[in-house]
Amino acid sequence: MPPRILLIGLPGTGKSSVGRRVAERLGVEFADSDSMIEVRAGRSIPRIFAEDGEPAFRQLEASVVADALTKFSGVLALGGGAVLTESTKQAIAASGIPVVLLHTQLATLANRVGTGAGRPLLADDPGHRLAELAAVREPVYRALAALVVDTERRSTGRVAEVIARLLDDLAEVREAPANE
Repeated sequence: MPPRILLIGLPGTGKSSVGRRVAERLGVEFADSDSMIEVRAGRSIPRIFAEDGEPAFRQLEASVVADALTKFSGVLALGGGAVLTESTKQAIAASGIPVVLLHTQLATLANRVGTGAGRPLLADDPGHRLAELAAVREPVYRALAALVVDTERRSTGRVAEVIARLLDDLAEVREAPANE
């Protein structure tokens, strides 16, 4: 059974913390693709980047996400750059799984990620790198997302409530009979 929902967004938007809360509300499991990658590789993401480089990481990420899209039935948070791999983007689009984009202002994200420790793509000047990542990723996020939820000045619990309500509304729309 595929995931109930996919969470996407830039680093620091709250995908993991919100995802855990949404999973609690829905009574399902939570998984983060970055954690799944580390388990499969037996190494941390910074170590994978350092030893093998970003292309090898993205290949591993695509494999992990492809498996999760068919074998994991809870709430799945994707790493921020997962959607840049064409096969992953196509698999997400074809899956029919509701995709929720978590969005936050860049200044807030820079505060949340701090020095970027443990985040290889943010290691040198996180604020500037976040702006660069946003320019490339936002159009892809928006193309895939069924729903966009602003996490600016909202608690994790409040964002989870909003997502759960929107999912209920989306389910009702999907179940509504077509007009004849």
